[in-house]
Amino acid sequence: MTAPHSVPPVTTRWLSSFKVYAEPASLRMLALGFSAGLPLLLVFGTLSFWLREAGVDRTTIGFLSWVGLAYGFKWVWSPLVDRLPIPLLTSYFGRRRSWLLLSQMIIMTALTMMALTDPTRALAPMVWCAVAVAFGSATQDIALDAFRIESADAEHQAALAATYQAGYRLAMIWAGAGALWIAARAEVPGAALYQYSAWRTAYLVMAVSMLPGVLTVLLSREPAHLPQPPARNAAEWLQSALIAPFSDFLGRYGWHAALILALIASYRISDVVMGIMANPFYVDMGFSKDEVAAISKGFGVVMTLLGAFVGGVLALRLGVMRVLMLGAALSAASNLLFAWLGTRGHDLSALVLVISADNLSSGIASAAFIAYLSSLTNVQYSATQYALFSSMMLLLPKFLAGFSGQFVDHFGYSTFFTVTACLGLPVLVLVWLASRIKTASSPD
Repeated sequence: MTAPHSVPPVTTRWLSSFKVYAEPASLRMLALGFSAGLPLLLVFGTLSFWLREAGVDRTTIGFLSWVGLAYGFKWVWSPLVDRLPIPLLTSYFGRRRSWLLLSQMIIMTALTMMALTDPTRALAPMVWCAVAVAFGSATQDIALDAFRIESADAEHQAALAATYQAGYRLAMIWAGAGALWIAARAEVPGAALYQYSAWRTAYLVMAVSMLPGVLTVLLSREPAHLPQPPARNAAEWLQSALIAPFSDFLGRYGWHAALILALIASYRISDVVMGIMANPFYVDMGFSKDEVAAISKGFGVVMTLLGAFVGGVLALRLGVMRVLMLGAALSAASNLLFAWLGTRGHDLSALVLVISADNLSSGIASAAFIAYLSSLTNVQYSATQYALFSSMMLLLPKFLAGFSGQFVDHFGYSTFFTVTACLGLPVLVLVWLASRIKTASSPD
């Protein structure tokens, strides 16, 4: 009698799912995620620290944060990245890799120029270099999102999103805490508080840190993509490059497109609005910089990475929409823990618990959300469509977050955290409705 076919235990099947992170595509995305995450803090938090230490007033530093508008409006030039070939580079490296290399060269050059500029002597060149870094970084994001989407099938997008996030978060640690650590070690003991040479060293190291991403692009293969017929005139090119990607999305989803765009615009609203007041909350609760750095910036990042990997595996096993719902629910609920933390005073154990829950849920939500955005794109217009989606997801939350300080001043932290949790409730409804669209269009 033939023995029945044995079914692997559930634990074995789940453990085997984690092997997806050792695949070449996932490892490539880890390095490219690092390249994508590195420039962000170098034109925001780390640069603000440098400028403030150099004596630049806070008003000017605040205005300089507008360089980040490049990330919010990258969809404007995404059709060029999607369709326009770069002379010499595209014929040799391919469409995606040529744009990746060009943007990485812009970032490295601009970071080097920032390192060679002392803001106490000339602030304007520093500003223009920061704008160039932000523009190069946003362009790299456009090309990299398209590269990721075209490098694997829909089932593996969550895993690629998870490893991308891992590399991105590691780069933010290096560009944040790492840059400050390098600058501190490069200072001359007993000299003035502000030492330009120390910051020059730190930013030169950051420029060199882009090399792993450059080497990864050089050693990667150009992903397969649909051939594009040459345009006969400028009007036809504008139609295919600028209008077609948006009309394609509207054509595929019809009136459901409004629902999907509403979900994209609001999915991270609880996290983003709450996050603006997180650091002021820690200060007001009496936590020291060392405590916040160790627990929130160190341990918290580890928990976010864990959440990203768990989210990738869950999406692979359970489906993206189920994990999208889970991530939205956990992100909203974790904000209530901050309201609870406000009643505990200076309690490190409570802070560890809250940071663990918040960052774990954020990682799960992010992995599922990136996979969901990827599933919405048509590979024929992947760069343009994904750039639009990823830009939309922050515009509304960032706008509302600007009023968070006023809200806390009037109503207090407890009410603020509770309200931000409630902001996530409509998102749950939108995820449920969006899952019905997916079921209707993809019955399998």
